[in-house]
Amino acid sequence: MPGCVLAYSGGLDTSVLLGWLTDQGYDVHAVYVDLGQPCEDREAILRKAHDTGAKSARIVDAQQELCGDFAFPVLQWQAKYEGVYLLGTSIARPLIAKVCLQVAREVDAEAFAHGATGKGNDQCRFQLAAEALDPGVQVIAPWRMAEFRKLFPGRTEMIAYCQAKGIPVKASVAKPYSSDENCLHISYEAGKLEDMAVNGVELVEFGMTVSPKEAPDRVENVRVEFESGTPVAVNGSRLDPFGIVTELNAIGGRNGIGRIDMVENRFVGMKSRGVYEAPGMTLLYEAHRLVEQLTLDRDLTHLRDRLAPEVAEMVYYGFWYAAKMDALMAFIRETQKPVTGEVRLNLYKGNVMVDGRSSPNSLYDEGIATMEGGGDYNQTDAEGFLRIQGLPGRVQARARPRSF
Repeated sequence: MPGCVLAYSGGLDTSVLLGWLTDQGYDVHAVYVDLGQPCEDREAILRKAHDTGAKSARIVDAQQELCGDFAFPVLQWQAKYEGVYLLGTSIARPLIAKVCLQVAREVDAEAFAHGATGKGNDQCRFQLAAEALDPGVQVIAPWRMAEFRKLFPGRTEMIAYCQAKGIPVKASVAKPYSSDENCLHISYEAGKLEDMAVNGVELVEFGMTVSPKEAPDRVENVRVEFESGTPVAVNGSRLDPFGIVTELNAIGGRNGIGRIDMVENRFVGMKSRGVYEAPGMTLLYEAHRLVEQLTLDRDLTHLRDRLAPEVAEMVYYGFWYAAKMDALMAFIRETQKPVTGEVRLNLYKGNVMVDGRSSPNSLYDEGIATMEGGGDYNQTDAEGFLRIQGLPGRVQARARPRSF
């Protein structure tokens, strides 16, 4: 029988897919990519895959790679999709595709299957990544197949299929939304969240953060250290990338940091509503920006900031393995070389406030910046500077006077 690698989470959708692909005559190799999902029982998921009929099932630990090789470069770009979303799901999808293709090569499988719908962004991220890595791969996306949608028009039919097959599922027809999680964030969408009149933050049962209302009524201080743009320590303890994110998730989570509710523009053209929580990454974005304020040149920072929305779009759309992204990542590695230092943050009921910052590469010169006298800056020089800067305006004002 032909072999197929399935990106498997153990939830309702991928459980149905595993059974359906087996019905179609595939030897299904289930791959659970461990990205630090905070709320999942990995061994139970593995047993379930075997019990559901997988030819093989494995857990692949990609937690460090997700944080160090995928999330941190996006952090260095300060990339946020539409100025808000920290791209937690978007960042993970190309890594999942890569891991699945590595397994496919090992087990000699010809196809890669995923459970993303034909309406969403994840189908783009999985397929664009997979085809960039292996242009000959067969991508199976059942939700884009009319016969699959006819068989499973809704959750009721999917649950009934699992019951008939003896596949254990926790899902209920009445679940008010769906979620996706990894160590970077948890996203919540669909169901009752599709009603714009619903308060999403009040509806969702968050898995990583407490409500700011329920956070401690005291300020918590946290110190984050960076070396060449990469976070390396929290409160003086050096940690690996996954450890950094995990520790800051705990700290930010108990202080109600990093919840958002947004309506975003999907790559396929429709608007969708998502509720997200990303406590650790929210702290890292703020701390990183504060170190950059000390260490990066103005023009370089402004250039990076103009390009950052482009990077966010590429990550969101799924163009991780692309020539333009390769070039942009080379650029950001160069910009980050001096971004070394420490930031102290005060956290209080969902708020993040700077307490202090330092860097051995600081470009801040108090002697120049001070409003007091002295230093190397001669204020008389500003006269000529402004006369030159104002020259085009004066010429135009004479030729085309403005009314005022």
